[in-house]
Amino acid sequence: MVNVRALGYLGIEVSDLDRWASFATDILGLAISGRDADGTLYLQMDERHHRFALHPGPADDLAYNGWEVASAAELAGIGEQLRAAGTSFETGDAALCARRAVDGLIWFRDPSGIRSEVYYGAHAATQPFVSPRAISGFVTGDQGIGHSVFAVDDPDATLRFYRDVLGLRVSDFMTFSPQPGVTLSMTFMHCNPRHHSLAFMKNPNAVRRISHLMIETGTIDDVGRTFELCEARGIPIAMTLGRHTNDWMFSFYVGTPSGFMIEYGYGGRLVDDAVWQIETYDSTSFWGHRRQLPVAPPAPQPERLLR
Repeated sequence: MVNVRALGYLGIEVSDLDRWASFATDILGLAISGRDADGTLYLQMDERHHRFALHPGPADDLAYNGWEVASAAELAGIGEQLRAAGTSFETGDAALCARRAVDGLIWFRDPSGIRSEVYYGAHAATQPFVSPRAISGFVTGDQGIGHSVFAVDDPDATLRFYRDVLGLRVSDFMTFSPQPGVTLSMTFMHCNPRHHSLAFMKNPNAVRRISHLMIETGTIDDVGRTFELCEARGIPIAMTLGRHTNDWMFSFYVGTPSGFMIEYGYGGRLVDDAVWQIETYDSTSFWGHRRQLPVAPPAPQPERLLR
């Protein structure tokens, strides 16, 4: 079986590119690596051409996940696994590959209709990554960009798809109550030593697919200074500093211009599949991560509401 190796890039449809450009550079410390004629903004966080692509549009939601494989042969293997599972896919043409800055890709939709792309041959940036802020940088490399957490229609079907078709492994499960009368069950999955590259849940109150994205910094001071910067600039902090029970990430959650959250963290746990034991957690954090007033989302687009 061919397994995807990392969450290599993400596409997000955003309604306010100017606010996002300022937020991504001045607050998160990412660098702008280019723009397309249609306005798409590319964000760099390491030696790759980009890790995030911000596409202009009204959804303010996840547009696609980009999963990495090592070669054209592995990409063909993923295609065979999709075909065997009855999932149709399209091969990216030269123009799409150029926009993603990769040598080849296929794309398809998961059981919830979320677009996924699998690619090989990511292109390097033409300039080294230099953060606009005085931070140490980000933990990427073989671990990919971080993780993506989203709402799905059928958690069981989603688990089977990402495990049996794309080759991710379960890290652990979590059942918790974010507020009185609401209980959520989450599944966390990994494809490399990073504790999880994706997590998902069924959330009937969600108005968009994306719940949050996580990016991991090189030092604990990067997190602390960014937290203070958000406070000083009046950037909405959705959840205070804390440490998670399952992946041990020291982090806080900041509201984005699109209304969803970015977890800004340090010190995530690594998985060794040879000895890893799957557990079920009943709380999200050892301490902290106190939820603040909800981040005010943009007006949801009726056609994009979860069903």
